[in-house]
Amino acid sequence: MNHSDSETRRQLLQAALKSFADRGYAATSVRQIVQGADVSKPTLYYYFKDKAGIFDALVDQAHDERYRLMQEAAQRGQSLAEKLEEIATAIFDFSVRNRDLMRLAFATAFAASGKAPGQTKCLEKGKRTFEFFRSLIAAGQASGELDRRFSLDELAMGIYGQLNSHVMVRLLVAECPLDRNTAQQIVRLFLQGAAGGNTSGQGHPRDLNGRTARRNGLSQHQQSRVKGKA
Repeated sequence: MNHSDSETRRQLLQAALKSFADRGYAATSVRQIVQGADVSKPTLYYYFKDKAGIFDALVDQAHDERYRLMQEAAQRGQSLAEKLEEIATAIFDFSVRNRDLMRLAFATAFAASGKAPGQTKCLEKGKRTFEFFRSLIAAGQASGELDRRFSLDELAMGIYGQLNSHVMVRLLVAECPLDRNTAQQIVRLFLQGAAGGNTSGQGHPRDLNGRTARRNGLSQHQQSRVKGKA
């Protein structure tokens, strides 16, 4: 595909995204998309089979680009905490820059069965992302950075669910911050927990400052290191 073809395809995707975001999939027509892109209908059909095809391409773009950025971000960290912070920051940055695209992806995932094209593919790519987090958690348990008393699925859902929840809230409330500071706080909460010194629960080792290291955060190995530095 030469530069001209690539630019035309990009214009079609941008016009379709705006129309889907403003009107919804059902209310968007091919005519509205080609008018927004300033091209003819035959041009649209040259690049995409139909309206559903262009919708599928947008959903693919949302998932594939975010997944690529997450993989790159993980390479920038050494420890599990660093990897998770870099990944969270990359997800947040992408979501802020591509608000309509993320709205489309979430709407597709939560649509009633058969009501949105690309729904099956969307769910499959969501599972791919979950498996990515699951592999990070497995490596964290193997290295002693995470407690083995919780399953891979429980811990993966703990961090993945937090990140998705923050993105969804940001799509509804523009004032909700999605930045590196937020990423750091989420990772810290996941790894260290929120229990304070007055917690009366059993089985929660305390450091010398009276703070509780929750079971779903620091491993026994990490707790010992924290106590040694106190």
